[in-house]
Amino acid sequence: MTLPPITLPAGLAIKPAPTELAPDAINSPKELKAAAQKFEAIFIRQFLSAARATEFGGEEPLFGGPGLEQFNAMQDENLAEIASQSGAFGFAKLIEAQLSARMKPGG
Repeated sequence: MTLPPITLPAGLAIKPAPTELAPDAINSPKELKAAAQKFEAIFIRQFLSAARATEFGGEEPLFGGPGLEQFNAMQDENLAEIASQSGAFGFAKLIEAQLSARMKPGG
């Protein structure tokens, strides 16, 4: 089975990814590592938020309300930060490796 070619709307074009990062984007490997960990933390928070949105016990949880929702959000944020710094999921390391190949030498 072959798929038909993709046609883009007028004025929309796919540009190739740049081979280098923007000159002012990242200044050091340490900054790159920190940025990759922050991105991983955001990803993990979104993952946990989606998991918590799943309902297993009907509309009313046994213990719930806005206080529990706020607590869970703070708990998820903390867990995401710890997981990204510890490398538990490994996304930050992969992001760092991919982007470090695009850094200018000595930059």
